[in-house]
Parts: sequence; C-alpha cells; structure tokens
Amino acid sequence: MPKITISLLSIALPIVLLLTGCARAWNPMDDYVQLTPSTILESPEPRASTNYPEESVQRGQYLVGLLGCGSCHTNGALVGLPNQSQLLAGSNTGIAYSNPLVEANPGIVYPSNLTPDMETGIGSWTLPQIVVMIQAGIDNHGSRALPVMPWPSYANINDEDANAIAMYLMSLSPVTHQVPENVAPGQRATSPYIHFGVYQSRE
Repeated sequence: MPKITISLLSIALPIVLLLTGCARAWNPMDDYVQLTPSTILESPEPRASTNYPEESVQRGQYLVGLLGCGSCHTNGALVGLPNQSQLLAGSNTGIAYSNPLVEANPGIVYPSNLTPDMETGIGSWTLPQIVVMIQAGIDNHGSRALPVMPWPSYANINDEDANAIAMYLMSLSPVTHQVPENVAPGQRATSPYIHFGVYQSRE
C-alpha cells in the first residue's frame, strides 16, 4: 500500500506543480501602465510689470522651480508630456491618494491652477491666503489640503520665502484652465489619474 501511495503522489505532484506554474499570478497593477513623469520644468516668466518687488518675484520664481511645483501643477507633466502653454495652470491628470492594492476606486486630487486667473486659478486669493496654503495647507475657504500637496514639507518655509512665492504666482500671466473636480474614495473617476506611494511588504 505505501508503494501505491508514493506512486500516486509521484504522478500527481508534477501535475499539480505544472498547473500551478502555468497559472498566472494575479497582479493588481495589470490595469496600470508605468509612466515617466516630467520632474524638471522651467518656471514660467512673470509679467514684465507687476505691483511686487522684482527681487521678491525672482526669488519666488527660483523657489517654485526648486520645489518642483510645475511637475504636478502643469498639465501633462505627470504623464511625461508637459503642455508648455499651461505651465503651473493645473493638471487634467489626477493623483490618487488611496492604496491601489486595496481601493478599486481611489480618492483623487487634481492639482490646481496656480496662475492668477480669476475664474479657474488663484486670481481672487490674497497674498496672505497663498502663504497660509503654502505653509499650512489651508485654502482660501478654510479647508485643509490632503498631503498629496506636500504642505507638511513646506511648513518650515519662512515667511519671506513664502511671500516671495505668492508674489511670483500672482505675477504670472493668467491661464484659463479648469481642472477636473477631486474625486472622493469609492467614487468612479471620469478623468485619468496616477498613483504615487511606497508600499512595504508585511513579511
């Protein structure tokens, strides 16, 4: 009897291993394609004549480039195809902030228009409101931005530099560009989005 059992196992085991090897493992990222975002973008030139000190505006332009604001807030940059006519004017591609391995319909933030357009940008904001958004992530309506906007990393930007960034942004030529509405977790997005995140295995 033991010989029969061993013989059956010797036949069955290779078949099981063969079938297991042929079966394709489930990959939750199958529905996604890997992209190379544009991370180095020139900050657009401010208008020639503004109400702000030229030195502060130039400082703000330098800081916006250093912080990489355009890599999210420029249409097409997140997918590697930045639209040069929409530098800092917001993105039609959003950034998901839910784990793609868990959430089928993640929450999504669409980077906003940072130009001083009155309808679609920050044209109605005051300099202090922009400074508060940079340093504390609180918008002009008193709402806290999600950390997708890396305001926790900007909390230590001093007032002088934050004001320089605000002056620079308000010195840009307005660009009319309405980005899609943000999407709450569980809702289905109608505009494209990408995933950022670092996930560690439990083992």
